[in-house]
Amino acid sequence: MLTVTFLGTSAARPTVERNVSSTVIVREGETLMFECGEGTQRQMMRYGVSFSLSDIFVTHFHADHFLGVIGLLRTLGLQGRTEPMRLYGPKGAKRVLGTALRLGIERTPFEVEIHELSPGDRISRKGYDIVVFPTMHGRYSVGYALVEHQRLGRFDPEKARALGVPEGPLWGKLHRGESVTLEDGRTVTPEGLVGPPRPGRKIVYPGDTRPCESVVEAAEGADLLIHEATFGDEEKERAVETEHSTATEAAQVALAARVKKLVLHHLSARYSADSGVLLEQARAVFPETVVARDGMVIEVPFPDR
Repeated sequence: MLTVTFLGTSAARPTVERNVSSTVIVREGETLMFECGEGTQRQMMRYGVSFSLSDIFVTHFHADHFLGVIGLLRTLGLQGRTEPMRLYGPKGAKRVLGTALRLGIERTPFEVEIHELSPGDRISRKGYDIVVFPTMHGRYSVGYALVEHQRLGRFDPEKARALGVPEGPLWGKLHRGESVTLEDGRTVTPEGLVGPPRPGRKIVYPGDTRPCESVVEAAEGADLLIHEATFGDEEKERAVETEHSTATEAAQVALAARVKKLVLHHLSARYSADSGVLLEQARAVFPETVVARDGMVIEVPFPDR
């Protein structure tokens, strides 16, 4: 399973309908948080997101993207957490996040690690990588791409049985590309039993940014692009001035990157939840677009399904 839950979809300040930025990706039971605006821990309780997470990634240090770390870590401490927490952010993370935690939390009964990342960095995990890329929203802002590793090709059990290969460990070896020897002395190779390698999934989260080539490159062929759309077309000058994107610009990025699906988030408070203007503008360019709302959950299937 690979799912995305939107905990906060508002830009700059919360509204009655939307909290400020926070998005959670759950992969095979592992929870990764991207941004942690104020009130995020309450949104987690409200929408059923587990507190058993160990990684929070911040794209830049505007308050609506990281102030919630203080409340979340304090809540975890009061609940008796002992496992370490890892915080990631661009250059300045140790100074900004470290200062925030010292000011906001009297003591933390677990270790908090703060890691500074630069474009081009890659955090390797079992089955996937988190790839860091540059964005255009201040000097050191970054985005993150969750890129799964290539999967094994499909194994054909019927062909294996026809060749007399007993079900069990030998099937696993063949699936992994190894030849096996049967009890009668015959050697069976993976050729014809295992299909070509299959791609994993890719989710791209640029955070706040102007549309730019680095985001297009990072999002190339992504299964899901989560792109900000702070403004509509009528506020394009404001978007340029504040280094944000319009819905149309986000759609143009998705089109250029040939992604499968686009989700718009980080919406200005001027757009109510039932306003369809941003969706209409984006879909005119990229039809496979949805507008996120707080509590929305999107499942990302494998490409071959």
